[in-house]
Formats: sequence, structure tokens, C-alpha cells
Amino acid sequence: MKKRTLDKGFIASIDELRRLTGGEALDGLVESLENDEPTVAIRINRRKTGALPLRPVAWSTGGYHIDGERPRFTFDPALHQGLYYVQDPSSMVIGSIVRVLSATALHGKPIVYIDACAAPGGKTTAAIDALPDGSLVIANEFDRKRADVLVENVIKWGYPDVVVTQGDTAKFTRLGPVADIVAADVPCSGEGMMRKEDAAVGQWSPGLVAQCAELQRSIVDNMWKALRPGGYFIYSTCTFNHREDEENLAYIVEELGGMPVDMHRLVGVKDAGIAGAIGSPYPALRFIPGRTEGEGLFVAVVQKPADSVSETGAETRNEAGRAKGRQGAKALPVPQEIKSWINAVGHSLAAEGEKVTALPEAWLPLIADVRKKLNVIYAGTEVAVMKGREYIPSQALALSGIAAVEAFNKAEVDYATAMQYLGRQAVTLDDAPKGIVLLTYRGRPLGFVKNLGNRANNLYPQVWAIRSTHLPDTPPEIL
Repeated sequence: MKKRTLDKGFIASIDELRRLTGGEALDGLVESLENDEPTVAIRINRRKTGALPLRPVAWSTGGYHIDGERPRFTFDPALHQGLYYVQDPSSMVIGSIVRVLSATALHGKPIVYIDACAAPGGKTTAAIDALPDGSLVIANEFDRKRADVLVENVIKWGYPDVVVTQGDTAKFTRLGPVADIVAADVPCSGEGMMRKEDAAVGQWSPGLVAQCAELQRSIVDNMWKALRPGGYFIYSTCTFNHREDEENLAYIVEELGGMPVDMHRLVGVKDAGIAGAIGSPYPALRFIPGRTEGEGLFVAVVQKPADSVSETGAETRNEAGRAKGRQGAKALPVPQEIKSWINAVGHSLAAEGEKVTALPEAWLPLIADVRKKLNVIYAGTEVAVMKGREYIPSQALALSGIAAVEAFNKAEVDYATAMQYLGRQAVTLDDAPKGIVLLTYRGRPLGFVKNLGNRANNLYPQVWAIRSTHLPDTPPEIL
């Protein structure tokens, strides 16, 4: 590969960090950024598949390195079925942290988890797999196009108790302290992505660092108000500089009153090359290319004091009764047939406009409050959509964990047909009954078609369609 040319100011900033540590932690970083290929890894969906015979990521349950040539993931139906997610190994540590916090500090009970800067969804889905079943996940993204990608990835992952919001984190101050864990993987200068993204190399400047640091503190201020007393705040960046990392951590501790948490105890990994905080008394983890198998990442956990004064004027889970019924459009009767399409205790169906959605009953009051105060673009599981004069099952239902698959006629398809379906091309089914048919690939749901006999109407979402003029004859063998 061609050697990357790094900004001299960036190299100087790394040299300064090296002086703070005596040189050891950052040895080899610049060389790795200039010369090395990025790492490739996947993380499996624990609710859809099991362990793989691949080399595991040391600090991740369900993460695996992909050694050798990078597979053409786009052409693997399993990716679109939500069986795995392509994710940098370093980022997988968020799932490990969430798993330990929820299982020990939060006693393994369903909780409220907020991801403040969630797109494209890697860290959100990692948290989903780490949380106890029944937890409510609220995933937010500022940019609308990125938020749409987040929705797609959340749907493919199939967890039913998710709300996706879009907008400025300042709106979360309206909710008050509702979250047990808040994660803020804040927008940053992107130094840790220089091996993966040429844009990260070209865009770097001291001015960008300063701009990002200011934005990060505003996000922290907003989301701190959404964290309940005693809850945990996960702060992370994909950058190396002290201003965006340790200085912002110090701000959370010294200005907001947060209590630092021992990170190495949470992760529980020895001899993996993970460094600690640089020039700071507060614990953190640093993933450094050339030292760890992954891209750059800084992460710290801080607990909000239990005696913190809660902001007033917000409704919480304990004020459930006040929020009932505030779910937007007028609810319509749900046809009996659609009720047979889900198999989920504790979820209720609501028909609003042209859509039928399944929502977790335990969190209906909070979801109603979120809908009132934030811009919700997706919630629960979309079960059906009105087409003409009839409801048809949604793609989200096919990939969800609450679908009653036995309610549908099914047809197993081969690789070529699966790729035709994912490309939203015409599909022909031999010997399949007419009407709605659930396609499966390798025994797992792929999506719905409406079989007319001589052809089948492809119901895969148009915006998700694979757009390629050439499809391989065989799938990448990953799972």
C-alpha cells in the first residue's frame, strides 16, 4: 500500500503525548498510521447465531478477527439478515463495558440505555447484545442521513425494544434523568481512523481539534442531565489528543462531579496492549494502533453521584401514569391477522396511520414521553404497513426476534435468489403458495415477498437495495 503522509502538526501533537508518558505507550503509533492496513473484524448477533471458529477479539464477547484478505461483506446475505456486524475491534470494548456494568453494578435488571451519538449503529448493537433482555435502548443521531442508516442497522439487528431519535442532544435535557447508562461516542477529529479513512488524514488541523473539544463538552453537558443519579456515563472518542480525551474526562470529574471507574477491572483483559490514560490521574483505556489490534479509541466510565440533585420538570419511569396515551396519532384497531404475526409476551400492537408497531409494554410511558419531547423516527418493531387496501408484513418483522414465523408460508432460497431479493430484483418461486411468503436463506429469515404465481413482488425496502451490476456466484464464507 501507498504510505500515508501525516500532517506535521499532528505528528508534533503525538510527540507531545509521548513526552507525557515517557514514550512507551505511543511507540510505533505514527509508523503504524503511515504504513499499516486497518484491522478487520466482525461481531456476531448473540440472539441470532453462535460462536465461530475464528480468532476471538480479546476484549469482546462475540467479536472475531478476520485474518487475510477483507471479505466482500456486502454480498453476504448473513450480514443483511443481521447475523453479524462489521466493526473495528477497539470499538467492541463498549459492549464489554456495558455487559459488566449492567450485570454487576446494575444487578442484571432491565435498564434504560441511551446512545447519544449512535450512527451508524456498531456501538449501539454491541450494547444491545450486552444488556439484559427487556432493556430499553434509545439511540440518537444528529444527522438525518446517518440516522436513517442507524435505523436500518437497528432493524437488521432485530432487538424489539429500541427507539431511534434524530436531533441535537440538547433536546435530551427535556427528559430529565431517565437513563441508567448514557454512552457518548462523541464526534471527534478522527485521528484514530487515519488507517481506515483518507479523509481523516486530510481534514486534521489544530482548529478542528479545538472545535471538536468544544462540541464534545456541550454533548456531555446535555447528556449528563439525562443520566439518573447513580448511573454510569461512558465517554469515548476515536482520537488520540489530550484535549479531546483526558481534558474532557477531567471536566466530567472536576466540573460535573463524576466519579471515575476502574476501566481495567471492567474489561478484565491482560496482555492485550491496552494502554491507560496519559498524563491524567483518572482511569481510562487507550487503544493505539501498533500496540493493540484495532484502530484508535479512548474510553472512560464515570459514575454520577447518587446524591446528585435531579433536574425538575421531567417525567420519569416512576411517573408512568401521566404519560399514558401520549403516543402521537390516534390509535386504530389492529386486525386479528396481524396479531398472529408476533410472538412476544409483554409487547402490544398499535395501529397509527398506515403502520402497525409492536412496543414494549413496560416502557410505554417513557416511550410516550420521548415521542413528545424528541424527534422519534423509529420505535419498537414495525410489524405491518398498509399497501393499497391491505396490510403487508414489514421487513423489520422478518428480521425481528418477535416474529411468529410459523404464521407465514415459507420458501428457502439459494444464494443467487437471495442476492436478487436483496437487490430488489424480480424473484421467481417454484412451488410456493400464492400470497405473502417469508423467504429464508440457510434456514434464517431473509424477508417477505408477495407471490403471484408467475412472479413475486419483492417487498424488500427500496432504500436498502444492493446496487451492483455484478454479483459473485458464491457467497463469502464468513459464518
